[in-house]
Amino acid sequence: MPEVTMADPTTRAMASGAAAPVLAVRDLEAWYGESHILHGIDFDVNAGEVVTLLGRNGAGKTTTLKSVMGIIGKRKGSVRFNGQEIIRASSDRIAGKGIAFCPEERGIFASLDVRENLLLPPIVRSGGLSLDQIFELFPNLKERLKSQGTKLSGGEQQMLAIARILRTGARFLMLDEPTEGLAPVIIQQIGHTIARLKKEGFTILLVEQNFRFASTVADRYYIVEHGKVIDGFANADLQANMSKLHTYLGV
Repeated sequence: MPEVTMADPTTRAMASGAAAPVLAVRDLEAWYGESHILHGIDFDVNAGEVVTLLGRNGAGKTTTLKSVMGIIGKRKGSVRFNGQEIIRASSDRIAGKGIAFCPEERGIFASLDVRENLLLPPIVRSGGLSLDQIFELFPNLKERLKSQGTKLSGGEQQMLAIARILRTGARFLMLDEPTEGLAPVIIQQIGHTIARLKKEGFTILLVEQNFRFASTVADRYYIVEHGKVIDGFANADLQANMSKLHTYLGV
């Protein structure tokens, strides 16, 4: 498939007077051991957007999020956040700059109750959501405060995983497959939550296999295949690109 040229959109934006992207990823490569997973990823995320990475399983989407977060040990290229290069920063320093990562496996501590799980991550910046604000977003969690992680449903665990990073003060959220394995009613609630967070000024980078869900929340899409971005378009151009999406994703 033809590769889309993403020739220095940051430079073009600055030249036109537009604001530079919050996150600018250029020629990002990453390895798991000897396995070369990312082969030059390029994309931007602008302030207040929901941007979705789409692609088949194994395309490199999750590895991209982990590389931005500094979790992958061997990586090279450029990752600029608010104009600062972070490719060589450790994950704790990256978190301190206001980026939060919610992994697909959720990472709920089974031996801790809901309140303890919520209070566990450190506050990295001011402006994090209070518990009352979190309970307004996820009323189910307030009802389960004393329940252990093992007692929560999959949907409740996903709510807790998202709620936990909202306390930290991060305004740039990376969500990996937040609807995986969830019932339609919970998927709908997650969608409402993302829409509300966007309205309140959060910027979100989303990895999602459920394209139909992604189409309800995303402003823009990038298609990842074999560790590279091969296409990208805005939600406004979704219908014009549906035939290509069928080819890329089999949706």
